[in-house]
Amino acid sequence: MRKKSVLSFCLAAVWAGLGFAGDVNILCSTFPICQITRNVAAGYAGAKVELLLPASLGCPHHYSLTPQDMQKMARADVLVVNGLGMEEFLGAPVRKANPRLIVVDSSQGIEGLLPYAGGHDHDEPAEDREAEHEREGEGANPHLFASPRQAAQLALNIAAGLAKVDPDGATVYEKNAKAYAARMNVLADDMAAEVKKLRNNRVVQPHGVFDYLARDIGLEIVAVTQPHGQEPSAAEMLELVRLIREKQAGAVFTEPQYSPKVGQTLAREAGIPTAVLDPVALGPADAPLDYYETAMRKNLETLRATLGVNP
Repeated sequence: MRKKSVLSFCLAAVWAGLGFAGDVNILCSTFPICQITRNVAAGYAGAKVELLLPASLGCPHHYSLTPQDMQKMARADVLVVNGLGMEEFLGAPVRKANPRLIVVDSSQGIEGLLPYAGGHDHDEPAEDREAEHEREGEGANPHLFASPRQAAQLALNIAAGLAKVDPDGATVYEKNAKAYAARMNVLADDMAAEVKKLRNNRVVQPHGVFDYLARDIGLEIVAVTQPHGQEPSAAEMLELVRLIREKQAGAVFTEPQYSPKVGQTLAREAGIPTAVLDPVALGPADAPLDYYETAMRKNLETLRATLGVNP
C-alpha cells in the first residue's frame, strides 16, 4: 500500500479559535495556487500572500527546496497547497522549518478527480491502485488548476480553509471566493460553448495537464506525447503518429513549461498543426489578478485558430 500523503501532518493543527497578533502570513506553494489565493484575499489588509516557489517554475514534480524556501516557510502562518501529490517535496522539511505552520489543501473534498498515469506505481495491480485512489485520493491527476471549472472549486476551498484559520477575514475570503468562482464558471461556460463550434475537438496533449480542461469544455484527448515526462522512443513516436492519424486528431498541443520539440515532430509527421496551450502553471512574478482569465481567453483563441470553426 502506498504511503499516506506527506502533508497529512496538517490535520494535527487546531483550526478553531486561532488568532494572530498581526497580519496573517499566507504562503502558497505554486504559481496557480498563489494567483487564486491572491484573488480570495484581495482587498483584505489583514493578510499577506507570498509565493513559495519561483513563479517561472511551473509544476514542481521534482523540486528541491532551497534555504530561501525554508526561510519563507519559517515566517509563514499558513501554507496553501495544490495537494494530490503535487507537493511531494514537502513533508519533513515543512515540519523542520515551522512545526506550527497550518496547511490548507485546496483539493480537499473535490469530487470527480481523474486518474493520472504519471503518478501510479505501475507494478501495483490496477484494482489496488483504484481502491487506494478511492481511499486517499492518491494517483489522482493534480492539475485541477488548468480548468476554470476546477479553479472555481479551488477558490472556494481556499476561502473555507483561510476562514477557519483567520476568522477576522472570513467575510472577505468567502465573498471574494464566490465572486471568483462565478467568473471562473462563466469562463468555463464560454469555453465549452466555443468548443462546440470547432471543426475538430480531438487533440493531442503533452501529458495529463489538460485532462480536466478537456473534460470540462468538451475536448477529446486522443493521445499523450510524453505521459511520464520522458521523450518517447523512435518506436513510440511511430506508434503515436499512427494513433494520431487513426483518431483523426486536429492538432498537437504543447505547453510553455516544456520543450515543444516532440509535439512539433509528431505534428509534422502526422500532417496536422501544432500550437501552445497554457495551463497557467507558471507566469510572471508580478502577474495581475486577472492573469489566469486572460491566459484562458487566449487559449480559447488558440483552439479556434488551430482547430477551425464551423461556419
